[in-house]
Amino acid sequence: MQKQDKMMIKANDPSLESWIEIPADSDFPIQNIPFGVARLKNGKIHCVTRIGDFVIDLYELAGLGFLDNLDIEDLRIFKQPVLNDFIALGKPVWHAVRERVSDLFNRDNATLRDDYDSQSKYLFYISDVEMQMPVRVGDYTDFYSSKEHATNVGMMFRDPENALLPNWKHLPVGYHGRSSSIVVSGTNIHRPKGQTKPNGADTPVFGPSKLFDFELETAFVIGKKTALGDQVSTSEAEDHIFGMVIFNDLSARDMQTWEYVPLGPFLAKNFGSVISPWIVTLEALEPFRTLSPVQDVKVLPYLEYDGEKSFDIHLEVLIKPENGEESKVCHSNFKYLYWNMSQQLAHHTVNGCNINVGDMMASGTISGPTPESYGSMLELTWRGTKPLRLKDGSERKFINDHDTIIMRGFAKNDKVRIGFGESVTKILPVK
Repeated sequence: MQKQDKMMIKANDPSLESWIEIPADSDFPIQNIPFGVARLKNGKIHCVTRIGDFVIDLYELAGLGFLDNLDIEDLRIFKQPVLNDFIALGKPVWHAVRERVSDLFNRDNATLRDDYDSQSKYLFYISDVEMQMPVRVGDYTDFYSSKEHATNVGMMFRDPENALLPNWKHLPVGYHGRSSSIVVSGTNIHRPKGQTKPNGADTPVFGPSKLFDFELETAFVIGKKTALGDQVSTSEAEDHIFGMVIFNDLSARDMQTWEYVPLGPFLAKNFGSVISPWIVTLEALEPFRTLSPVQDVKVLPYLEYDGEKSFDIHLEVLIKPENGEESKVCHSNFKYLYWNMSQQLAHHTVNGCNINVGDMMASGTISGPTPESYGSMLELTWRGTKPLRLKDGSERKFINDHDTIIMRGFAKNDKVRIGFGESVTKILPVK
């Protein structure tokens, strides 16, 4: 069934070409058609999509009549400052809009291609717009779904012989985080301050975090709400997922170590998480489906699933010092996650917890099996004992003030590349 679905999505046809010029290895070929929100030069904020280096204004496209007959009652929905209302229209509408955009910008379709006068109304260079938060995030959950990451952390902070806690292979561990501090790429974050307990000290001290870290994650955006008391099965889960973003879950490790017992992360995690501005639909990622890792402990029936529920998405992290060049410090892959998105959502809702359109659910740090694939500085430097050397010769145990953290992600085969763009943030001194 999976292979049939891939063939049925016309917009995913790898042979398609656009009349918009697309740079080689662009994250945004005509087969992607992600969704976002942009502030235009005139100050207006509209829902948009992207092909190559051009942003396409969906509201203006609709105003010209090109998005008619798609079961969208009020086309002003694309004039909203977030995508929530559009997403709430449901999967058939998401699909129809992708298919229409794919057709309009197909190289062989002259409708828009030869109408030069109208192009300036809906087509803008990416450098001429300011990307916004794509959704209003009502609730945010952070999972802990990478076996390699959980094992590494367990080895560092607990008994190496029993790195994983007894529940870890039986359920997708998660916690409810702070949605107000999820921000879009390009937003700078101040180093947080709080309580830490130095080694050997009897009492905590207060001050800036000294062990500032990134966490390489992705997040999925809820596209279909449920009522309180309802649950979503693993077979239904993808009908409730609109798409994915890159998610940099910033962390203060020294604050986290002191505060996380008994209830878990709090100030160490709620001061800032930075997402990529483009939501890539699961539909666009269909060609990159793959099997999840083998789960070597039998799960309870509600967590069982069939088919390929993961995606082969390359992920990388780079650090750019102030006035320096980028240094790649990590290369991981979404497919390493032990618990897949369908299992995460099934577990999240099995107790009747309701979900809403725009809710965001992050994967937890995505680490792979080799040191260069570890998804945090905590692991890459092994708690600061093995500093990384950057291209400018400087060393990092954790993140310094004025460092810029860049995360990128893309899926690629021999026919097409579908990417997410970047999640970028510069770390400013404590405020």
